[in-house]
Amino acid sequence: MITVTFVRHGESEDNPKAIWAGWKDAPLSELGQRQAQAVGKAFSNTKITHIYASPLKRAHSTGLAIHSYQPEPKPPVTVSPHLREQHFGAAEGNQWLLRLPPGTTRKELYNQGIYPLITERTDKFPDGEVLKTSRGDVNKVFGTVFYLIELISALVRLDPESDKDVNYTGLLNTAWTRVQDDNHSEPVDPHNPPPLEVQVTHVNNHDHLKNVALTVVGAIEDESRQKHGHSWRWSEGRQCQGGELASL
Repeated sequence: MITVTFVRHGESEDNPKAIWAGWKDAPLSELGQRQAQAVGKAFSNTKITHIYASPLKRAHSTGLAIHSYQPEPKPPVTVSPHLREQHFGAAEGNQWLLRLPPGTTRKELYNQGIYPLITERTDKFPDGEVLKTSRGDVNKVFGTVFYLIELISALVRLDPESDKDVNYTGLLNTAWTRVQDDNHSEPVDPHNPPPLEVQVTHVNNHDHLKNVALTVVGAIEDESRQKHGHSWRWSEGRQCQGGELASL
């Protein structure tokens, strides 16, 4: 059996802001550091055989926090640029909007440094990546919010017992999702992989955050986090135990 656990990074210093931050490499905020420590402690009794992480500070630091709580011998950590979030091009570091306001055009807003959310998977911001086919012809399978949304949706379709009517609409910082493949335990030929059928056992598990205080420097920052929606909600999946690989 192969078990893979996908963990979103802790809150970065950019997350509470209403800006696009794909490759913009902000470190974890104070809250994000506490979230990373909490998820590390949560996995301290789960033997992980390998940790894969993006080189972006928010993901790498979260992966190292998980690694620090692992028992000896600790698992190896592989850092790869292929695991980075989608690159948003000209939108990086600029304000985002959930939808295009009536009576305005994207060009008008772009000239003001405002970039509304793109809803079509084949569209992109100027100089940015297309969600559907970033970096070549093959979709990335790891990353942060947008790619994890893509990934979980794809994995749910591969689970014959999953509820296809559930709407998965977001992901909390350091929440984790787990899938199991009971049919393959040995390495496979990447050029001729066997059919994949998985069981999605957890989605957006965030029990470890129950005792992590949200407020860091007072009500203003707390209100900003709520206003800009740094926490992306998912529906809960089925629960079971275990875990061998972690990706951030």
